[in-house]
Amino acid sequence: MPTEHPLLNVTKIDTDIETYLTHIADTTYSFPEHDSRCQSFQAVVDDQRWFVKHSNIPQSVTWLKQAVRFHATVQHEALPQLHNAFTTPDGFTLVYDWVDGEGLRPERELNPGEIHPRDRFCALPASEIIDALNVIYDVHVLIEKKGFIAEDFYDGCIIYDFQKKRIHLYDFDHYHPGPFINDRGRLYGSSRFMAPEEFQEGERIDERTNVFMLGRTAFVLLANSSDSRRDWKGNDAMWHVAKKATNTDKQLRYRSVQEFVSAWHAAITNG
Repeated sequence: MPTEHPLLNVTKIDTDIETYLTHIADTTYSFPEHDSRCQSFQAVVDDQRWFVKHSNIPQSVTWLKQAVRFHATVQHEALPQLHNAFTTPDGFTLVYDWVDGEGLRPERELNPGEIHPRDRFCALPASEIIDALNVIYDVHVLIEKKGFIAEDFYDGCIIYDFQKKRIHLYDFDHYHPGPFINDRGRLYGSSRFMAPEEFQEGERIDERTNVFMLGRTAFVLLANSSDSRRDWKGNDAMWHVAKKATNTDKQLRYRSVQEFVSAWHAAITNG
């Protein structure tokens, strides 16, 4: 009979996650604790690498369970597949595919003289950056169709394989069914990507909010966070699409992610 896989076939363990991984896997890398108070590991079982994410903080456990619901609904080749979730005596654990590449905001200290991965990415030819952006947009069209609203997407959610020119997105713990009303004031996320309504209690967070975030993503990646046309590596039509998407008046933005992405592709073709 086949042996039960210690990461994929388990539903509950009776010891802490680090002790468990020490016994069943070669834990080759442990990531620093995230802002979400989660621990993450690269675990190797039978020469196969897995990304293991765990928390024993009640709020973070809620977010990890939210990610389970998200991945059960949204599948895309740019999203690492979630293979399993299990409980620990004091927390909750997710097991994902491991993907190769560089995080654009790596959770490690850079080596002396090393160029920051995001700066390396922003120095790529415009066509390569646009290809990556198109994948991000394709994913978020699907997310919109599935009824989810993005929260806390930023360049730290991007892994890029510079050799294979392939992008992956991860960390969907804060994506949830929407629209919803902002009941906290400042929501989770990087202010470089956030719409005005994400700072204002009582405001509606909806598709137009996600349009703003995707427009800001274009400015961050195609202009290295600059809003200036001078720094923009795309054409004029694409710049105007991104500017409309990031209008501070949400009623003047595109009405949906799909509408924004359609305008974006038209600008690439006709610009």
